Amino acid sequence: MTEQQNLLTPNFNQAPALPNATTALVLGIISIVGAFCYGVGIILGIIGLVLANKDKKLLEANPDVYSQGSVSNLKAGRICSIIGIIVGAVFLIIIALYLIYFMPMILDEVRKNGKY
Repeated sequence: MTEQQNLLTPNFNQAPALPNATTALVLGIISIVGAFCYGVGIILGIIGLVLANKDKKLLEANPDVYSQGSVSNLKAGRICSIIGIIVGAVFLIIIALYLIYFMPMILDEVRKNGKY
């Protein structure tokens, strides 16, 4: 019966989680997915990276206080945010180059056909 009571009783001796580690991870993952949505990935990646850096400073101040699971989430969120920012920026550069290259051709064709 004591084993069952231990399962139902919360363990208050666990190390606390970093406050924004899970949020940074979620934003990092969404930034990778949203990297092809014209800047959404960049914005979410930057927000995730800022939150991850805040928690990284907390972790550096007290490295033994926080749980290892939240430290892993923090590292993964930081990496995902960086990837989301890079992929989103590359996508925006490709779209900008595409528009710079093809937009004059499209406008010339529209003017030639008199539909402008």
